[in-house]
Amino acid sequence: MYRLPLGKWVNSGVEWLLNHFGNAFDAFTASVTSVTDSLRSGLGLLPWFVIILIFALLAWRAKGWRLALGTTIGLYIIYNLELWAPFLDTLILVLIASLVSLIIGIPLGILAARGDRFHKILSPGLDFMQTMPSFVYLIPALMFFSLGTVSAVFATVIFSMPPVIRLTDLGIRQVPADLVEVGEAFGSSPSQMLFKIQLPLALPTIMAGINQTMMLSLSMVVISAMIGAQGLGAGVLESIAQMDIGKGFEYGLAVVILAMILDRLSQGVVRNSRATLKKS
Repeated sequence: MYRLPLGKWVNSGVEWLLNHFGNAFDAFTASVTSVTDSLRSGLGLLPWFVIILIFALLAWRAKGWRLALGTTIGLYIIYNLELWAPFLDTLILVLIASLVSLIIGIPLGILAARGDRFHKILSPGLDFMQTMPSFVYLIPALMFFSLGTVSAVFATVIFSMPPVIRLTDLGIRQVPADLVEVGEAFGSSPSQMLFKIQLPLALPTIMAGINQTMMLSLSMVVISAMIGAQGLGAGVLESIAQMDIGKGFEYGLAVVILAMILDRLSQGVVRNSRATLKKS
């Protein structure tokens, strides 16, 4: 029986990319590494209590004093456990991966919402990205960018980007048709229709997609540590290798605290955006 040589085709494609664009991959790796190192150095210059204060202020603006208090307590626990440096590494990884996912994902979601043909072409690709085991993304990441933060960012972006694309698409499609007709009746251009009617009304749904993207980025922390990413995930892997339950619990608790803070912050932004829409 004939066996489809799919694996050989994929390997040939990867080799072709490495042969023709290897220098570009190296330059990209160097630039992203420079950015992450600069962010790490910049955050490292700030005292720990200043960073906690910034997070507390953001929490207070997003959801009130209770979240601000919980954020302060949670971050102090991380500092007290002497996990502040890996916490910052993990935070940088999540923020960069989330930012790249948003920069790519939101425009793709807009294009999918404004074109049914593009939506139909994009949907199978998003299904593939969401259902493919996340460990598979580590292989091309290593081949293109070698060990380190850049490979982790690449794998994390592929894994976490689909929700923001889907929910941006969904949010724009759910804008009431009568409002779109009103905009057309007043002679709105496509760009005016998008930025003054569709995107503001779709903002709560888009923010929900941003929330999911950030949570999925954080869920890749331990997996990305397998390809050289620093941070809390590396500590979890070390505790597994050493069979150290206590150390694993401490690092795992730090991941949980970070996830809860980011989740509540993004939920607060969603709630505020919905309240603003209702008032307007």
